[in-house]
Amino acid sequence: MKLLFLTSYFYPEFVASSYIGDNIREALCDSGCRIELFAPCPSRGVSPEMYNEYRYKTHEFMHEGKLSVHRFFIWKEPHSIFLRAFRFLLMCFYQTCNAVFHEDARQCDAIFVASTPPIQGLIGAFLKKIKHIPFVYNLQDIFPDSLVGTGLAKKDGLLWRVGRVMENFTYRHADKIIVISEDFKRNIMAKGVSEDKIVVVYNWVDQNAVVDVPRQENKLFDRYGLDRSFFYLSYCGNVGLTQNMDMLLEIMEELKSDYPNIHLVIVGEGAYKSNVESAVAERGLDNVHLLPFQPYEDISHVFSLGDVGLVISKPGVGANSVPSKTWSILSASRPVLVNFDENELKKIVSDCRCGIFTKAGDKEAFRSAVIRLYSDASLCKEMGANGREFIMQNLTKEVGTQKYVDVIKGLCPN
Repeated sequence: MKLLFLTSYFYPEFVASSYIGDNIREALCDSGCRIELFAPCPSRGVSPEMYNEYRYKTHEFMHEGKLSVHRFFIWKEPHSIFLRAFRFLLMCFYQTCNAVFHEDARQCDAIFVASTPPIQGLIGAFLKKIKHIPFVYNLQDIFPDSLVGTGLAKKDGLLWRVGRVMENFTYRHADKIIVISEDFKRNIMAKGVSEDKIVVVYNWVDQNAVVDVPRQENKLFDRYGLDRSFFYLSYCGNVGLTQNMDMLLEIMEELKSDYPNIHLVIVGEGAYKSNVESAVAERGLDNVHLLPFQPYEDISHVFSLGDVGLVISKPGVGANSVPSKTWSILSASRPVLVNFDENELKKIVSDCRCGIFTKAGDKEAFRSAVIRLYSDASLCKEMGANGREFIMQNLTKEVGTQKYVDVIKGLCPN
């Protein structure tokens, strides 16, 4: 069985949930499938030397030759939202041409596409119609709902209506839609998607790759000159428009005088990072530390940096999502402090007593939760242990990837 994968980012790029795609492809290759993957040359978070190297590396093999990677050149991701959108459109055009005309792509038995950027769903649906092979859509973000939450679109506005047309076309032609939460499932069922098309598979964490690293052994403290005696909140992932960084910095500014030992570490990149850097410098927030994305081999050190891991977003953004970084925080035996729209994440955190949930935008509740965890080391330790136990019982890599393999192979039994 040969599969066609279209992706926006690929090794050596590292984005917040890139391990999910890596794990899926590895499991499929181990199960006997072959994959033809088309992606732009890497640019996000790579050095100039690596960018130039991969600019001319158009074809390579991985996983003992079972994964064939085809790359095409496109310029680096710009900061402007409009230029990024144009780049995505051009990237999707290149991918469509490759998927239709490339000799290796023409031999594929099924199509697998994820929802970032959302126009890739249209590509999958279009390819399904012209190639007459099954199409599996991995819904990691619901568009255009996500644009409404960020303020980039208004409900019933032109962009929202266009997005709904794209969404409906994609759902109608997908043979299976893999969603990452029960809330996602309810959302698209309310839009007319039949239940038998939908499979819920929570994003998992590689429980062997993300483990607790004791502070004295964590090399990132020495690498970035962090004082091991402080109490650290850590945010790891995309530093974008939806993560409510402004509120987080306001809290750190308020805590600076009364609680000088509480520090914040932000690990990641994104469109809003330059704004965060400017605010930190202008306000003299020496209790905030900004680190770049770290290589995947250091992921345990990243999620073990903090005494507490943060999951945060602006109100109206996360009603249907469960950020996968939550599982990495828990896998590293750290309590999770959530400031998010109320959804099933609240129930998970409450039921397994692995952290504290506060409502998105509620600054006072969030600030109080920070102080509570800072003041009670035994509570942090207990919640961290509960989180690790939850991961081991429910969200291991093996369980999650096998569900993807079963869905995809179930569409092409021969």
